[in-house]
Amino acid sequence: MFMAYAQSSQSVLVGKKQTRASGRFERKQRWAGILFVLPSVLFVAVFFLVPLIMTAVMSLYDWPLLGDHHFIGLQNYIQMASDSTFWQSLWFTTRYTIIVTPAIFIIAFILALLIRQQVPGVGVFRTAYFIPVVIGLSTASLLWTWMFNDQFGIFDSVLLRLHLIKEPIVWLADSTTSLIAIGIMVVWKTVGSTMIFLVVGMNAIPDELLAAANVDGAGRWARIRYIMLPLLKRTLALALVLSVIGSYLAFDQFYVMTHGGPQNSTITVVYWIYNNSFTYYKLGYGSALSIILLIILIILSVIQLYLLRDDTQY
Repeated sequence: MFMAYAQSSQSVLVGKKQTRASGRFERKQRWAGILFVLPSVLFVAVFFLVPLIMTAVMSLYDWPLLGDHHFIGLQNYIQMASDSTFWQSLWFTTRYTIIVTPAIFIIAFILALLIRQQVPGVGVFRTAYFIPVVIGLSTASLLWTWMFNDQFGIFDSVLLRLHLIKEPIVWLADSTTSLIAIGIMVVWKTVGSTMIFLVVGMNAIPDELLAAANVDGAGRWARIRYIMLPLLKRTLALALVLSVIGSYLAFDQFYVMTHGGPQNSTITVVYWIYNNSFTYYKLGYGSALSIILLIILIILSVIQLYLLRDDTQY
């Protein structure tokens, strides 16, 4: 009996030691995890949360660039209701997003399907499609401004040689043609990044599923529609959210190519925020516009993620 009691006591002591060792190991893991995420937390806090709080506070003030600022409550937000340029810029930005986003996704999806083919030289095409992504947006905008020039631009020259037009088109002098021109440039500039997203998503789809569908007699379109697209929901949701947010935050291309003209017809929401903040020196009103744009983007992102939610259980 004494030996059994001694063995039992020893087992309890060993168990306690193992529990303490396990507890210390878990605490070390917890602290290691905290240390790993701490730089990201600090980065987000310094470069997002602090500016966001400052912007929200400034939106409640009449805050000129120079001089004293005065608290005016929600007056900046009330002013938006009668700001026709703001509503015009919001509608223009929405139209721009509706036009550009489907074009980007359709072309990116086609390119993603093409570069997944096992053919010689496909890596060269993959690189060529992605090269515009690494070019700065302002640089690309300046490049395409010259290409759309009605005097020596390449587009008018080609169209004239093909006898598709009788006289040069001043692309950036009209709201309709300027929107088309900028849309073409943006699709060329950004389609490569969306293509990479889709390629990664397609490569994650098990080849056995597509092979089995092929054996069962499913054609290419049927495999894309019933297998590939449903399994790409998460990838599509991420790429769509990023594309829509990027379109609503459009500024560089319109600032460089049209300067908001003609007659403010190509002013985006961010361009109007810029004008109020740094041209008219109304930082308080510009901050209020920024907060409203943030709310709009959050709502749009939630709607997109809800519509493209993936209920598949793995």
